[in-house]
Amino acid sequence: MRERAVARALGACVAMVLVVSGCAPVARSGGGIRVVTTTGILADLVQAVGGDRVRVGSIVPAGGDPHSYEPTPADAKRVAQADVTFTNHLLLEEQRLIKAVDANAREGTPNVSLAEDSESYGAHVIPLVENVGLDVLWLGLRVRGEGARFGATRTSEIRLFATALEGPGSLTAYLTESLGQPDVYFSSADGFDGRDSTTLPPAAHTHLNWAFSAPGLYQLTLRAQLDEPAGAPKPLGQATFTFAVGVDPQTAAPGRRVLDRGHTDLTVDLDQGRLYTFNDATGGTTQEEIAAPDAVIEVPNKAIDQVPGDPRYAFLGAPGARIFQLPQAVLGKHVHGEIDPHLWQDAQNVAAYAQLIRDTLKKVDPAGAEVYDRNTAGYRRQLDDLDGYLTRTIATIPPGNRQLVTTHDAFGYLADAYGLKIAGFVVPNPAQEPSVADVRKLTETIRNLHVPAVFTEPNLAQRASTLIQVAHDLGAQVCSLYGDAFDANTRTYLAMMRHNADELARCLGGTR
Repeated sequence: MRERAVARALGACVAMVLVVSGCAPVARSGGGIRVVTTTGILADLVQAVGGDRVRVGSIVPAGGDPHSYEPTPADAKRVAQADVTFTNHLLLEEQRLIKAVDANAREGTPNVSLAEDSESYGAHVIPLVENVGLDVLWLGLRVRGEGARFGATRTSEIRLFATALEGPGSLTAYLTESLGQPDVYFSSADGFDGRDSTTLPPAAHTHLNWAFSAPGLYQLTLRAQLDEPAGAPKPLGQATFTFAVGVDPQTAAPGRRVLDRGHTDLTVDLDQGRLYTFNDATGGTTQEEIAAPDAVIEVPNKAIDQVPGDPRYAFLGAPGARIFQLPQAVLGKHVHGEIDPHLWQDAQNVAAYAQLIRDTLKKVDPAGAEVYDRNTAGYRRQLDDLDGYLTRTIATIPPGNRQLVTTHDAFGYLADAYGLKIAGFVVPNPAQEPSVADVRKLTETIRNLHVPAVFTEPNLAQRASTLIQVAHDLGAQVCSLYGDAFDANTRTYLAMMRHNADELARCLGGTR
């Protein structure tokens, strides 16, 4: 998996280097080179390297979530006026934000994806490891491959249509957004009429709820196409996927591989132009493709649920009615790729970002090369000091306490670089009162691991109500880590990461 993702990143890097190396120098006017970044963290890094030779601003405001921020016309105007644009990408940012950047960046100006291009500067990337601790299958949607023969780019859209369903009841696939608002993708209750569809960018993955109204064998046909702003859609094939709902899958669909645990995605392959299941039943150690006719997806009786009383969920049936449901597991709209995009949680990766920023600014502003070199060298010394501080501080935490329970999967690099472990759990749907089972799972995770503290993020506090309540019930502390964004109290990367080290030590039994 990592090799494919690295190849994708290197391919993007080659394309970007060609753009950067072809740039003409920009004359400084009005106070410096104009730089626009997608996030405040990236803006701070550019400021550290560029100093007073740059004027830098972030599109996503302080406290905003780059995963969900939608750009405005004013943001597009800022990009159009910029001499340099930096994104993180690796599907960190909302796809509409990336589209706004790519569509409005002036021709000939650098438009650099730092996470994708920094590997050639020594950045270390890791797979995005997700919680597969559900006791039923975790079923999502995925796009794999480069799509070069179809002309796909990072701003392309792959559209999936539900075109037919055979079975004893209805099927509804929907996403629950972070504030509990449902977004229906496919629903057979009123027939498929061409509007039952959703889109994903290349190399992306997302999570859904899959609800069935009655037990029995279902067959769902999906069709895929590549949509581009200009030109006709390009077909990418179709396939029929089989579900055994509340019945024995071996009896209902004999001779097929039963998919009943871990993580499976209904997948569009951009290189092969076909659909299949992509399966990860072991947390990343074994992944495989299985053709749709060779598999049956089990929705067992323990997946029985009730339609919530919230009127927003009336599309599922009458309140209290029985449904069979595979839950989406990760709260909110959570589109991402195979590689964890949060590289900055490892200070050594930020050193690679700084060098890439330096070289980009030097090409645009050769007269400032000496300043950029000097600033980068000084900042790298600060990053080395930070790396040592993180290592020493986190090492004071007793080994048995080095478990992270958080509301967001932003801390894989922090754990990987500094000796922590990510303890996964299922975040309940905020549109419903958490069930006894939901609370039990979270309670057992914290109790069984003897977790002394859980961690929320300042910009994601709205997602943490159940986590906070369970922590209070168990006497665990509720502490705070910065993941994707600054706030009014912390405005620099160095301060953010020192806070994270201190907070981890304070809350998990270490010393500062």
